[in-house]
Amino acid sequence: MVTTAPKAEVPAAPGPAVPGRGPAVAAADADPPPADQRTVPRQKDGVPRSRAVRTRPPGAEHEVGSDPLDHADPAVAAEAAAVENLLRCWVRETGLGRPDGPAGTPLRIPLAASGAVLLVTVRHWSRAGWHRFAGARIEAAPGDAPGLDAVTLAALIAREGAYRDGDGNGNGNGTADLVGRVADSVRRTAEFIADRRARPVAPAAVEADRFLTAEQSLLLGHPLQPDPKSREGLSETEARRYSPELHGSFPLHWFAVAPSALATDSAWTEGGRPVSAARLLARLAPGLPLPAGATPLPLHPWQARELLQRPAVTALRDAGLLHDLGPYGDPWYPTSSVRTVHRPGAPAMLKLSLGLRITNSRRENLRKELHRGVEVHRLLRTGLAEQWQAAHPRFDIVRDPAWVAVDAPDGTPVPGLDALLRHNPFRPGDDAVCVAALTSPRPWPGRATMSSRLAEIVRSLAVATGRTTSAVAAEWFLRYLDHVVLPVLAFDALAGIALEAHQQNTLVLLDPAGWPAGGRYRDNQGYYFRESHRAELENRLPGIGSASDTFVSDAVTDERFAYYLGINNVLGVIGAFGSQQLADERVLLAAFRRFLGKAAGLGPLPARLLDSPTLRCKANLLTRLGGLDELVGPVDTQSVYVTIANPLHG
Repeated sequence: MVTTAPKAEVPAAPGPAVPGRGPAVAAADADPPPADQRTVPRQKDGVPRSRAVRTRPPGAEHEVGSDPLDHADPAVAAEAAAVENLLRCWVRETGLGRPDGPAGTPLRIPLAASGAVLLVTVRHWSRAGWHRFAGARIEAAPGDAPGLDAVTLAALIAREGAYRDGDGNGNGNGTADLVGRVADSVRRTAEFIADRRARPVAPAAVEADRFLTAEQSLLLGHPLQPDPKSREGLSETEARRYSPELHGSFPLHWFAVAPSALATDSAWTEGGRPVSAARLLARLAPGLPLPAGATPLPLHPWQARELLQRPAVTALRDAGLLHDLGPYGDPWYPTSSVRTVHRPGAPAMLKLSLGLRITNSRRENLRKELHRGVEVHRLLRTGLAEQWQAAHPRFDIVRDPAWVAVDAPDGTPVPGLDALLRHNPFRPGDDAVCVAALTSPRPWPGRATMSSRLAEIVRSLAVATGRTTSAVAAEWFLRYLDHVVLPVLAFDALAGIALEAHQQNTLVLLDPAGWPAGGRYRDNQGYYFRESHRAELENRLPGIGSASDTFVSDAVTDERFAYYLGINNVLGVIGAFGSQQLADERVLLAAFRRFLGKAAGLGPLPARLLDSPTLRCKANLLTRLGGLDELVGPVDTQSVYVTIANPLHG
């Protein structure tokens, strides 16, 4: 049985402890922040506020001046966000260090391919990588020249990337692609910001479901993606219907699949009895007219339109194996992944194929991923879940136990014609927020500035408890480690399975006050079965991995686990605290080190994060420039990885 590691503590700072509070609070309170005040009005999302609270912790390195993200023009704010993302990616992926010199010294980025140097204004230098920048300009440009826009910066960076790869002209194939997708992302981000400022309160059907409200709150995307909101292929009308950021909703497009063309599996049970995927889908679309013996298949409307033009689908229809039933039923709502849809009160969410390029991939389900979701559900039901959750009862994996798809007459899968059924474990009042949405700034009702849900929670708790934001942030982070990170480490130690627990895949369950109280992991793609545990997993579930192709060498597993959980997730949370002036990153890094030391028996990751002077990190910008699709090919070559300094080492 996996045992819970002792609770981590923030290393005590000089100064007296505060009576009645634990060591984490004493450490944070001992060195109070400067009296930088911000009035926080009362808001929604279960976060009441009314008084001014301190917001700048010790160690904060922000320059005086307004935040570019708060600009009144949404287009300017969107440009600022895009420029920051590109610069953060380039700094991390090329190993650039903090600028030498006094506060205000610009970061110099040489661009050999263009014979130029960028000068970047640094608002905050983050040990965890969430730097804040206030624009970039060419060194030789006049002092009053405007800063570079995101598209120009993307072109310069793409040219430099191609030049470094050996193309002396700097005209790599990824240049035009990156520039176009950055432009698309900026345009859509501006629309999202403008719309949310104009309509800060979600429609009633969305606001009544807290999980859905959170899923539709991620406006800026991940801070280390070069084009986080690019969705090439969507028209303006389609974007409004299909974008979670615009509170989109739409009925699904339904097909009927003849028995001879149907591929399906289900481990879904109700009351101990098996339930087929066909029966579940029929319940989600009551009254849908079906040909005799056919199985319903829901598709995203954009995907349906695309598929109807593919020769393989035309052949299936001509052969009477696939019937187009058209749009039907009540609306569904896109979640933060865009292609997974949710309907309040429904027992299942649907993970649909969507051929749009979103971040680094075209989002069409692979057959092995459909198998993987059912396989993991069956594996957990062998007693593994009970054994794991005996120590971590508030953490679980969101199950993907059923799917339907279509095979051609020769038995080969037809790409894009499929749907995965995902358990919906959330009740309308459950405050379940993916980490990406929790930490990303966004507009708030009646507010001229952007703020993250995390910042709103921390400031609210500071007001409610009479403590500094630094003290609250430290305790919040410690609880997050215990309730979210520790169970993921324990699962690897128990089962030899590493979860791809990045910010989008990790949900934190918040109690009514906003403290972490549990978590969920979701993603049928993101499992790494350790090759060293093959025998044990085979004993639990014979044949495991044969259809899902999930076993990975321990070396690759260790590299990916360190990136997804260590860098993307935990360092990302630390970076959010620091960049948003909620806590000193040095204190949180020390807390994370102590936590890892006490979790040393839970698999190889704690020691790797503590002892390695460098870590391997996914390079989203270089992956884009390389034209790679992260869902295609062997797992160890799907993305570009670079070596970065480990901020936890030493």
